Amino acid sequence: MAKPSSYTLLLGAMVVLSLLVSPIACSRKVSTKPTSTPIRYKQVAASKPKPASQKPVPKPRSNYTASPSASSAAAAAYSSGGGWLRGAGATYYGAINGDGSEGGACGYQTAVGKPPFSSMIAAGSTPLYRGGEGCGACYEVKCTTNAACSGQPVTIVITDQSPGGLFPGEVAHFDMSGTAMGAMAKRGMTDMLRAGGVLRIQYRRVPCKYAGVNVAFKVDQGANPFYFDVLIEFEDDDGDLNGVDLMEADSGVWTPMAHNWGATWCFNNGRKLNAPFGLRLTSDSGRVLVVNNAIPAAWKPGQTYRSLVNYP
Repeated sequence: MAKPSSYTLLLGAMVVLSLLVSPIACSRKVSTKPTSTPIRYKQVAASKPKPASQKPVPKPRSNYTASPSASSAAAAAYSSGGGWLRGAGATYYGAINGDGSEGGACGYQTAVGKPPFSSMIAAGSTPLYRGGEGCGACYEVKCTTNAACSGQPVTIVITDQSPGGLFPGEVAHFDMSGTAMGAMAKRGMTDMLRAGGVLRIQYRRVPCKYAGVNVAFKVDQGANPFYFDVLIEFEDDDGDLNGVDLMEADSGVWTPMAHNWGATWCFNNGRKLNAPFGLRLTSDSGRVLVVNNAIPAAWKPGQTYRSLVNYP
């Protein structure tokens, strides 16, 4: 058998090198969520939660209508001047006193059940989730349409995407954790409220306030020296981001990152990246926060790096 020529060996080496240099495209949004993201389901009856191993397979909702503009409900919440908006619906999913799920379409994983989220979270419909850019936004919600409603507002954070569209007559839908749903009830009437099916609620956008907690950056497990992917969480004020820029060490240049999925942003310019990285965050209302040396030179996939700053 003839030995491969030096030209063939060189060509093969170049192909391997090109795969290492640009392993993942980062020029557009990922169209699907990671396979590890659990599927959402509704639990609107007053029944005991089933063990995880017996969780039912969700069925498509047949009473949904088409969603309005993806930004309409969120934009209305801003333009209301802090006034209460009507036309939203609410249900809950997961355990009756749980955090809804671990993970979700924003990528916060187990953080949803821990402070500062503390299970006070909701999956937002398309007008609230906004393709992932609504992740982290805070809303006050309250209900008065059920005898078990306290009428007192509670604050929740968007950490997931509600499945399907909207129920008839809704402009937005909050698929809340059991804990968050119960928080809207009168004392001793949480089970009655959670058994109320689809509730009509009022809502309004409010600033996020994570007392004593600064912005955190969790590097994705798939990140490598040529591809950087990071989850950003706990932003005060708006709570969500419209843009993220990255500055490599000694470059002096801010380069836009691509919104990947949920609350994650990625960067890949086709060459090995030079850490440490600075990150510049632009909130939903256009406020800018610069985090110098947000990611250290010896960063590792899977690690969380907590900053010393947050939006004032």
